[in-house]
Amino acid sequence: MPSSAQSADTTTRAPTRWAGLAPDARRAERRILLLDAAYDLLGTEGWGGTTVRAVCQASRLNPRYFYESFADLEELALAVFDRLVDQLRDEVRSAIDRAGEDPRAQVRAAVETTVGFVDEDRRRGRILYAEALGSEALNRRRKEAGRAIVALVEHEAAARHSGGRGDDVVGRVAAAVLVGGLSELLVGWLDGTIRVSRQRLVDDATELFLALGEAAARIATRRAR
Repeated sequence: MPSSAQSADTTTRAPTRWAGLAPDARRAERRILLLDAAYDLLGTEGWGGTTVRAVCQASRLNPRYFYESFADLEELALAVFDRLVDQLRDEVRSAIDRAGEDPRAQVRAAVETTVGFVDEDRRRGRILYAEALGSEALNRRRKEAGRAIVALVEHEAAARHSGGRGDDVVGRVAAAVLVGGLSELLVGWLDGTIRVSRQRLVDDATELFLALGEAAARIATRRAR
């Protein structure tokens, strides 16, 4: 059996948590740990249960490492929100690319991917659509993200229906209705207010969104005449 001195020596020489990592890599890894911890807390306990102390405990980091990466809790929450938005955007773009040139297939791919994104990990939907209302900074970011998506949807619809002419406000109106409607639809479905299967939700939403796009195109064409 080793002596107490030998045991102490072994403990002293044991690898630390960050052994072998350069300082920048250590900071990057600690930032990821904080983001992951905040993501889980926001998605399960909500904004009220997400504190600096709780995040540090969940990530097994002391507060000085928290402030090494984030000025405050809201900055961390924004980073979690932005990471989710980026993940969703990338998945939707990939799905649309795989769908080919058919507009119906593209719309279905976008809806199906978005629904799957929030259904496969319910924490995502809570953070994107519910917890943002508990923080002024998060709510502002949610609105900014919504406006960016509206502009993107408007641009894509104009390219399909009018040869790239996005000169009628109806396109933006339709895009805003679509984006806002999808958000409310997902909130209602996730909280059980809208009780339909995932497949039915995708089917119905796809048909309604296509109909909205076609109606907007007809209005724009009529006004152009």
